[in-house]
Amino acid sequence: MPEFKAGAEEQPQRVEIDVVSDVVCPWCFVGKRRLEEACALAPELEIFVRWRPYQLDDTIPQGGIPRAEYLSRKFGPGKADDMYARLNAVGAEVGIPFRFDAIARSPNTLDAHRLIRWAGEVGVQDEVKERLLNLYFLEGVDLGDHDALAAAAADSGMDAATVKARLASDEDKENVRADIQTARNLGVTGVPYFVIDGRIGLSGAQPAENIILAIRQALAQR
Repeated sequence: MPEFKAGAEEQPQRVEIDVVSDVVCPWCFVGKRRLEEACALAPELEIFVRWRPYQLDDTIPQGGIPRAEYLSRKFGPGKADDMYARLNAVGAEVGIPFRFDAIARSPNTLDAHRLIRWAGEVGVQDEVKERLLNLYFLEGVDLGDHDALAAAAADSGMDAATVKARLASDEDKENVRADIQTARNLGVTGVPYFVIDGRIGLSGAQPAENIILAIRQALAQR
């Protein structure tokens, strides 16, 4: 997420936003676009975004499962079609040409969240998050595949070989799980969930106007 700054003559107010989300959550993709719209509505602010992990289904095994099996298990046979129709319409409004038909597997997203965590260490977290969302929802790439994750990292300026070696280890698995549990302990049961300035929580892929209103309310509470 780019940082939006006011002119040099005035020190911009900095606002930090933590977004709890999953890379296989279509509403999280919509929420990201609406957050970007909200940031554009407040160019006088310096808005810094951190992406926090969440797993919609942490029971999916390593290696994932066929997408059709997952959808049938979660929603019932044929029940995903109505959801997809609504998401396609919303996606068109925010510039996301969803390709649900291209998705063959539902992955376990723990490793994707480890990568996003590491991306934050080198200042490319938003780039990696964006790349993963595009790979999954526009190209149907399996985000449980380490080669795919390493390639996404390289596309965002990270070293693919280093990322692949880290993914082969258990590094940060427990830290990511702990972050997810922290979100659940705070009452997060659905994503995306925005924590604005550590003061205001906003659930769901809210319109940009609602997000900017929450940002203004958070600033007023300082």
